[in-house]
Amino acid sequence: MALPLLATRPLAQNARVNNFTIGTDEAPRTQVDVEEQIERAYRQIFFHAFKVDREPMLEMQFRNGDLTARDFVRGLLLSRKFREGFYRCNSNYRVVEQIVGRVLGRDVHGDEERIAWSIVIADQGLEGFVDALLSSPEYMENFGLETVPYQRSRVLVGHARPQLPFNQKAPRYSAYWRDMSARRAPASPFAGGGAQFSGGQMSSTWVGGQPPQLAQTIWLAAAAIGGLEVLRVLLSSAAAMLSTGAAG
Repeated sequence: MALPLLATRPLAQNARVNNFTIGTDEAPRTQVDVEEQIERAYRQIFFHAFKVDREPMLEMQFRNGDLTARDFVRGLLLSRKFREGFYRCNSNYRVVEQIVGRVLGRDVHGDEERIAWSIVIADQGLEGFVDALLSSPEYMENFGLETVPYQRSRVLVGHARPQLPFNQKAPRYSAYWRDMSARRAPASPFAGGGAQFSGGQMSSTWVGGQPPQLAQTIWLAAAAIGGLEVLRVLLSSAAAMLSTGAAG
């Protein structure tokens, strides 16, 4: 039995105030064609999608009318790109910030909402969390089935400057993940200790950063044989050139 979603109190944020300007990338447009909807969905969910990150099957289904805009957004949120580039790079709290910002178009309402949705992730996984957001009254009232989500109320009356776009305020992973990834990366075999790695793991046959004695002997013998063979070829070539010159 799934745990119920904890009640949260909305904060006094811009998402509760009407937009001052319309027609920007953060606001809906009327009669948007399918291709523009696809590009806007990629910008909203991935910020930028390289060719390898795109989902051609989802795009085809969306163009054919087999998927709604909400279904297409759901497919992007559950795609390999999003799982590897966003979901696995963050704690549950930060995943809540990332997905709420992209799906509901606003910042989270403080720690209460972070905790409430984090419990949903722990209980139902990423798929359950995404489905709960996409079927929530807030999503349906603001976007419905056929509107790609956008950042709501970024430009307000009386504000000299708009808020930063969500993707600039919330990069896909934090400095903690970057630093941890750097520490987990295998050291270069040519740096410092000279440890040899294969597939990200140091070979168990190496001792003190050096290969086994037999391997070193074989390598030196092969190098010596190769050097002698190169010398033989050079001497043979030189002798052939001298004999050709003498005959002339």
